[in-house]
Amino acid sequence: MKLSVIIPVYNEVESVQEILKRVKDTKLASEIIIVDDGSKDGTRDVLKKLDGKGGVHVILHEKNQGKGAAVRTGMQAAKGEILLIQDADLEYDPRDIPSLLKPINEGIADVVYGSRFLGGPRRATMFWHMIANYLLTFMTNILYDTILTDMETGYKVFRREVIDGMVIHANSFNFEPEFTAKILKRHYRIYEVPITFNPRDYSQGKKIKLHDAFEAVWALLKYRFMD
Repeated sequence: MKLSVIIPVYNEVESVQEILKRVKDTKLASEIIIVDDGSKDGTRDVLKKLDGKGGVHVILHEKNQGKGAAVRTGMQAAKGEILLIQDADLEYDPRDIPSLLKPINEGIADVVYGSRFLGGPRRATMFWHMIANYLLTFMTNILYDTILTDMETGYKVFRREVIDGMVIHANSFNFEPEFTAKILKRHYRIYEVPITFNPRDYSQGKKIKLHDAFEAVWALLKYRFMD
């Protein structure tokens, strides 16, 4: 099945070419859709030179709208039968993509989450960020009767039919809880696999903030009772 890799990008001039190289090196992507969300650090200049080369399709947002908006744009443009979301900041390792695809290729999953908390190699840092992830995942499990270990993971892979007819409203990091809530309510088969995780800290450009955690809580509550 054809794989579309969606890469949302915002101010990642130092890493975008490297992440693109790593994705290409897997030789698994039929197309790579990069959505620049209004970068102002030179990222757009780099991407314009890459557009149309080696299966790369670049889409430019004229202003910053948020990760969720960039992902939604990428999903609308994707033509593959399987869609994979890949962050551009090098926290997630594309060498894990074969493991992420395996449950779908074997026909036992509709959606696969790459979990940072299932024993894979990871950099030891960001304790309170980890606690926030645990709490949001715990809340997800209570509200939706599931046993996920990492709802907030940026590595999400799914069959195209999973999003057919699904309306996603999120513009920012609340994409993760909204998407999770909606696939759980639709009873899609979700698998988790361990992944490598190399988190950067805020001095290195990490973008998610405390207010995003409160938005995630609201999204989990809201979509438990609404579509």
